[in-house]
Amino acid sequence: MDQGSFLQQHVRRRRVFYIPGYDPIHPRRYRELYRKEGAAQAKISGYRLAVQGKSGPGGFGWDVQAEIDGRVTAAEVEVLVWSDIVRHSMTATIPGTYWQLLQTAWIYISTGALRRLMRLRKGPVIAALYPVGMLLLQALLALLLAWGVAQTIGPLAGAVGVHGTASAVLGWCLGLSAGYVLLRWFKKQDGRFFAYYLMHDYAHSAADKGAIAPQMEERMAAFGDRIAAALQDPDLDEVLVVGHSSGAHVGVSVLADVLRAGRPQDGPALGFLSLGQVVPMVSFLPRAQRLRADLQYLSQRPELTWVDVTAPGDGCAFALCDPVAVSGVAPEAKRWPLVISAAFTQTLSPARWKQLRWRFFRLHFQYLCAFDQPGDYDYFRITAGPLTLAERFEGRKPSRSRIEVPVSKFTSVAAR
Repeated sequence: MDQGSFLQQHVRRRRVFYIPGYDPIHPRRYRELYRKEGAAQAKISGYRLAVQGKSGPGGFGWDVQAEIDGRVTAAEVEVLVWSDIVRHSMTATIPGTYWQLLQTAWIYISTGALRRLMRLRKGPVIAALYPVGMLLLQALLALLLAWGVAQTIGPLAGAVGVHGTASAVLGWCLGLSAGYVLLRWFKKQDGRFFAYYLMHDYAHSAADKGAIAPQMEERMAAFGDRIAAALQDPDLDEVLVVGHSSGAHVGVSVLADVLRAGRPQDGPALGFLSLGQVVPMVSFLPRAQRLRADLQYLSQRPELTWVDVTAPGDGCAFALCDPVAVSGVAPEAKRWPLVISAAFTQTLSPARWKQLRWRFFRLHFQYLCAFDQPGDYDYFRITAGPLTLAERFEGRKPSRSRIEVPVSKFTSVAAR
């Protein structure tokens, strides 16, 4: 799309609400990521982008001043924070985490969700199975260490006069203690292994078979209030909601509630950008009626533009899977989302792609980063440029490789 072909500027002031995925880190991480990657993209693409800490009241965020295609814009970005809920969900002990493993595996296997998810994309299912395999491997190594210590201590105990049952008990006590120390070491090193982090992530999604916990419902209502207030601001040209990873399905439900409550007809344009979504991990579960109802509702609404961006190179997302259609709730009047690919193999240079292709977690964040061969998806043009989301993707055809086959076994929706 030739941005220079647009003769009129439609956005001068924008509010952006960013909903992170399952992430315990302080939201300043996203400000620094935006600052660093925005500067890199501006240098590559030949525009100007300046980021400053947020000066006004409200939640955590930052202000962006940009000059793109000769037009000056201002954007205020706010992170809708739920990292405290994430941190609380990650407080399980080592035995508690293994119990979560058993519960979560049972939910996905017994409901048939795991088998159906594998019919969509193998990558995110493998990513879901990774913490299971890694935690079981860690447990096996701990047991082997315990056995080895027990077998070593027994003869040593006999040499000092401790025989029979007493030497065996002593050996296994010391062995199990050594095994537990090894498990604690693995947990402390989880910044390298990501086993506990991912296990807590999937356990959080599946905790109540897809139903939303009351604490999360309360936080989502607060998110909706922030967005609804921005839609009342006559000085704004666009309100843009960005949901990344698990934040995508949070955004679906938040925006569905905002629109059900009504929004000003003459207010700013409303856009929803879902990035690297993992919606089926929740919508395929039996008690996800609320999410499925929200997907169905949002897919029909003319009051917003919804663009869903994924990439086959992102092994942690359900790439090019239409979240409404594959969940089995697509209505006849379906309008959204527009499913497009960030096409990492084309928008990243061969050298950059070679550098990143096996860094799975880094690739899952690539949507928020600079591309050295950008196409029509440019996160910084979308969040800080002179065009609304609707204008930027007007006439854009959906990806021909998108998946729209209904796969979910559970398609019931909640009355809202």
